Amino acid sequence: MRAFALLALPLLVACVEPTTTPRPGGSTTAPAATSSNAAHLTPSQANREFVRVVQTIEPIAEAECRRRAPRSNCDFLIVIDDRPNQPPNAFQTLDDTGRPVIAFNLGLIAMAHNADELAFVLGHEAAHHINGHIARTQANAATGALIFAGLAALTGAGENEVRAAQDIGATVGARSYSKDFELEADALGTRITARAGYDPVRGAAFFTRIPDPGNRFLGTHPPNAARIETVRREAAKL
Repeated sequence: MRAFALLALPLLVACVEPTTTPRPGGSTTAPAATSSNAAHLTPSQANREFVRVVQTIEPIAEAECRRRAPRSNCDFLIVIDDRPNQPPNAFQTLDDTGRPVIAFNLGLIAMAHNADELAFVLGHEAAHHINGHIARTQANAATGALIFAGLAALTGAGENEVRAAQDIGATVGARSYSKDFELEADALGTRITARAGYDPVRGAAFFTRIPDPGNRFLGTHPPNAARIETVRREAAKL
């Protein structure tokens, strides 16, 4: 793995709630990681820290993937989305061969206050893949589409109405457990971050600077306070 420019990939599992509807082994010991104590990283510092974080977190995440999901492709490809003027974001998806891809955009790297935050976000995104969240989201979407389309057909709805119900069902199904998936990724991401030598609790301070989605019905992300509490609780077990 080495970071490079990412031109376009579907956003499937994002660490920052999108403003549009999303489309549905062995043990490794890493060297202790160091973090900047500055209140905010300069652009050059952020870029250097990002490279260090990737080099440190990636083998830990891949080892955890092989241990927890031995049938999965655990060869992470970590890339940078260098499109200008994008809101801060990171996401996990799969390429055409099924290889897990984690993308950071420049906005998110720039907003990091320290390496712990970059490490936690990377660990979180890796955890989405290890936990199989893309496949589980797609399965939930398919189930929702089937149920809603079936109910519409039973009421005598026409073809267009059934198709619309199917689309709504897919959205409802995909979002039904998305908050749980985020908290699962936060918990496993905490472990990955800590095993790489970073401080996940300090890293989770990232949530204090992004919009709080609250606890909206069918929202894609849980409240920021719930995410921070999950990290603190998981870190206390380590």
